[in-house]
Amino acid sequence: MYSSSSTVPKRVILIHVLAIQLLLINSELSLNTTNAYLNHKCLVSQGKYKPGSKYEQRLKFIIKRFYSVSNKGYQGFGDSTLSAIIQCRGDSYGPKCHDCFATAFAALRRRCPWYKGRIIWYDQCLLSIDAKYSIGQIDYNNNFCMSNAKKLGGDTLAFITTWNTFMDNLTTLAVDNNTNKLTPFYSAGKTWFKGDMLYGMVQCTIDLDPKACWECMVFNSIHFQHCLNDKRGARFMSRSCTFRFEFYPFLAKHVQNI
Repeated sequence: MYSSSSTVPKRVILIHVLAIQLLLINSELSLNTTNAYLNHKCLVSQGKYKPGSKYEQRLKFIIKRFYSVSNKGYQGFGDSTLSAIIQCRGDSYGPKCHDCFATAFAALRRRCPWYKGRIIWYDQCLLSIDAKYSIGQIDYNNNFCMSNAKKLGGDTLAFITTWNTFMDNLTTLAVDNNTNKLTPFYSAGKTWFKGDMLYGMVQCTIDLDPKACWECMVFNSIHFQHCLNDKRGARFMSRSCTFRFEFYPFLAKHVQNI
C-alpha cells in the first residue's frame, strides 16, 4: 500500500519538472521566433498602378529578385520610378528572413491593393515599396511608436538619461559594425537601471550611411519622447531606423553589457 502510494508523487513531480523544462525551452525559443505584425501604411499620395502596367512589371521583377536573395537579410533597389527595400532584424537572417519577406509581401498586397507606395513592419522584418527614388534617404514621415501600458514610476529623469545613453551606445556599436558596408547597422545589448536589467536593440536600414543612421535615431527619439520617457518598454520604428528597450530579454541574445 505504502509503496504504491509513494510512486504517485514521484511521477507527479517528474511530470511537473518536465513541464517546467518545456515551458522554459519554449519561452527561450519564442524570443527569436515570434514574428508579430506591427503596422503598415498605404502611401495614398503616390497613387495606384493598373494591372499589366509597366510599373507592375517592374515591381514583379524586383519582388522576384528579392525572393531569391531574401535569405541574405537585406536588399535594396531604386530608380526614378520605383524603390524597394527588405530589411530583416539583425538576428533574423536566413530562412527566417525569407519567410518574413514572403509574409510581408502577401500582407501588403492584401492591405494596400494596387498602391504604388506601401510599407509594412513585422517584428522580424520591414518591407518598403516607394514610387520614387528613396534609397539612402531618411524617411521622416513614415514612423510610429509602441509602448508598454505600464508606466515606469519613480525617477523618470534618471530613466530618460539612462535610455538616451543606452540608445547612443547601441547606435555607436551598430555604426562601428558597419564600417565595410557588408554588415547591417545592428546592435543589441543590456544595461542596468536601479537594480533592473534593461535590454535594448538598435537597427538602421542598410542603405543609409553612418551619419544618416545617427540622424534617424536622434530625430525619432526626440519625436517620440512622449512614448518612451516613462514606460517599462517601448519601441519606435520608421522606414529607416528602429530602437527598442524592455525590462525583459526579447531577443535570443543580448550579449553585450553597454
